[in-house]
Amino acid sequence: MLIAQKLKIIQSLSGLTQVKLASRLGVSFATINSWLNGKSLPHRNALNRINELYYEYTGQKEFPDDVGKAKKQIITAKSKKHKNIIQLIRKRRDIYDQFVLSLTYNTNRIEGSTLNEAQTAAILFDNITFSNKKLFEHIEVKNHQTALAYLFKYVSENNKLNEAFILKIHSLLLNGIQEDAGLYRKHGVRIVGANVPTANYLKIPQLMKEIVKDINRQKKDIISHVSEIHSRFEQVHPFSDGNGRIGRLIIHAMLLKKNIPPTIITVKKKKIYLSVLNKAQVKNELVPLEDFICDSILESYSMIEKSM
Repeated sequence: MLIAQKLKIIQSLSGLTQVKLASRLGVSFATINSWLNGKSLPHRNALNRINELYYEYTGQKEFPDDVGKAKKQIITAKSKKHKNIIQLIRKRRDIYDQFVLSLTYNTNRIEGSTLNEAQTAAILFDNITFSNKKLFEHIEVKNHQTALAYLFKYVSENNKLNEAFILKIHSLLLNGIQEDAGLYRKHGVRIVGANVPTANYLKIPQLMKEIVKDINRQKKDIISHVSEIHSRFEQVHPFSDGNGRIGRLIIHAMLLKKNIPPTIITVKKKKIYLSVLNKAQVKNELVPLEDFICDSILESYSMIEKSM
């Protein structure tokens, strides 16, 4: 499996298709496919080329036994390479707009929006409306754009991630949609399609204080830290609506604080995302969620590096 894992990481970081990867390695598509499926192993010369390509894209000569550890090492290396990721994103309008579009489209689709990516872009950047779409879907797009702009500015000014910040981005996200935008819920809720109990609304203020305190703890493993906070926040479910989107915005803010780009969690991976989140909440198994977040971060780095 080591070779297959290396090849998948190379593909993830490089954006190479199997055909192009095969060309870079001087082998056929069928051969690459066989390696990826563990049906055969490369000979010495091919293995050397794979190692060279792995080093080219990761900066790492050694591949740890733990795949998750390998991905975290790659993220750390890239964080050191890109000295000030938030300023890079904010100064490069094309990169910033790419993030705004991808994050807005995917997070809203995960929550049930019917807008496609092109429609989302038209609303975001050209203020176009669609008569066959609901008004609140248009508002959701513009509100998320506003919340992201606030988040990027807030983090770039080195402000602390506190309760006021979380309530503010919720007020921006649900402005004109929910009467209780910016306020914790005052009633019970359940997470549709999940067997995860949410917090008693009377306990939310105290639980959120604890979460915010833990958000600001210094941890060596930022991916594990983010995963644990995200799992807890979504289980508390502090708002009457918008918990998923706010939870993902908090992930972005925590990562940016550590010079790591926002994670692109795509709607195509919605089922996987919800599954690993559920495992973290029900079985306290954080590793699958950590691995998922690593992959999402690496997609973000790939998007940035393709634009440079």
